[in-house]
Amino acid sequence: MKRATPVPYKIDDITTLHRLLGLPSPMHPLVSLIDNTKIAAAVEELPKSFLLNFYKISYKKLPKGRIGYGQGYYDFDEGGLVFTAPHQIISIMENETELYGVTLLIHPDFIRNHALGKDIKKYGFFAYEANEALHLSEKERTTILEVLEHINRELNNPIDDFSQDVLLSYIEVLLNFSNRFYKRQFITRKAVNNDLLSAMEQLLNNYFDDEKALHQGLPTVEYLAAQLHLSPRYLSDMLRSLTGQNAQQHIHEKLIEKAKEKLSTSDLSVSEIAYELGFEHPQSFSKLFKIKTKQSPLEFRQGFN
Repeated sequence: MKRATPVPYKIDDITTLHRLLGLPSPMHPLVSLIDNTKIAAAVEELPKSFLLNFYKISYKKLPKGRIGYGQGYYDFDEGGLVFTAPHQIISIMENETELYGVTLLIHPDFIRNHALGKDIKKYGFFAYEANEALHLSEKERTTILEVLEHINRELNNPIDDFSQDVLLSYIEVLLNFSNRFYKRQFITRKAVNNDLLSAMEQLLNNYFDDEKALHQGLPTVEYLAAQLHLSPRYLSDMLRSLTGQNAQQHIHEKLIEKAKEKLSTSDLSVSEIAYELGFEHPQSFSKLFKIKTKQSPLEFRQGFN
């Protein structure tokens, strides 16, 4: 009999998490900054996986400066930032208690009626996996810790009419710096990312050449990301930094390339080509082809001939 997967432990509010970690109640019920060194013992007693109903931003530094990235490990002595959004499953890994740093917790209610409540979706790194952490240089680490210290000071002030606006301003600064530093990371890891781009191109070629599209349908961003051991959002952001196109656009580009090949070198009908490429409906294929090439598949074939 197959063993049931344990249900992640759900934590709805920051106060409950403080209690589980053996900490005093938070200074603010919707925002908290935790010193990770004070919770090492309590972490061992937590469930191995859990769901938080709030945002979590953790700065962590590994003892030996080795951080997983894709399928490899890279030395980065200044540590990094890990971002998780509400309702993402968080797992406590081995040696987690050896990590040290700080963790910022932000309940969605704190930003709900503010512009950040809507804009936070543009910060794609909340959808990245832990192995896609933001790796900080010494200068970047200093900047991030300074912003976190400002947040800490504000949290230790008595709550007044300006508390929320001040805290929101610092949180936005933290997110914007993180956005900037992630862009730098894509650039400095260009060699690694170019290897991933080549691997993705090979995956797409194999997908069509092995007729997986005919039997499994169109390739998806999720499929490519899983094969490359990346999150879909990180894959798209990485590709955009390299080529200006996201993962879905790369898939469409490969589809059109393969379609042109079949239209120019075979006697297959447009419908047959559509099915071989993974489309359920030939009309969808023709529509995409015309959007991308300004020609229908038949017009392309006639012009080629």
